[in-house]
Amino acid sequence: MNSRALQLKAFDRLLTIMDELREQCPWDKKQTMQTLRHLTIEETYELGDAILEDDLVEVKKELGDVLLHIVFYSKIGSETNDFDIADVCNSICEKLINRHPHIYGDITVKDEEEVKRNWENIKLKEGKKSVLEGVPKGLPALVKANRVQDKVAGVGFDWEKPEQVFEKVQEELSELQEEVKSGNPDKMEAEFGDVLFSMINYARFLNINPENALERTNKKFIGRFQYLESKAKEAGKSLKEMTLGEMDVYWEEAKGIDRK
Repeated sequence: MNSRALQLKAFDRLLTIMDELREQCPWDKKQTMQTLRHLTIEETYELGDAILEDDLVEVKKELGDVLLHIVFYSKIGSETNDFDIADVCNSICEKLINRHPHIYGDITVKDEEEVKRNWENIKLKEGKKSVLEGVPKGLPALVKANRVQDKVAGVGFDWEKPEQVFEKVQEELSELQEEVKSGNPDKMEAEFGDVLFSMINYARFLNINPENALERTNKKFIGRFQYLESKAKEAGKSLKEMTLGEMDVYWEEAKGIDRK
């Protein structure tokens, strides 16, 4: 791999190119933090896709795109004399040092869970009013639920055993079924949310990332459905012309292919 000197040289090259683009390119000159925001979110999702696919070539490319955005925001910040890339780097360095007293101080920890608890307690000492303050409002609901549960667990608000969480899942499912019988849409939605929240909590106890798990199922379903579409096309039929029984034959074939 590249030496530290070559790594720094590459980073300096990126900063120089960013300076040149900001001065000379009509598109780059027009960008603001607001116009870049949605593009940054898109690039982050593309990175996430590459990681899920375990495509390291694409991971490298997408990391470059995300890094470009960080440099871009920093360049814009420097133009208004608010901050530059050095401030960004130093800020995260100071945060990491302060929140790792077991590495840079005299604190002793016994395991990962104690590190997480210390992290959340240090954040409160830094002036945070709530351990949930750092959870972005715009996160997708599933991701947000996982982060909320992880953060409160970091300060000890948690179940003790997976079995307890699974009992909660069953309890919430039972409550959902009761509301389904009542037919009240609002209450059904509320209970359905409770079921999802408890399932996400159970996933955490099983060391499963619920977002990754659901995305794997999405990809699996898409792959099987597209196989079904291709087989229907080969047979000269549209899906609307096929019976459920006919579609199920191809669906089972697709499942067999997945298992190989």
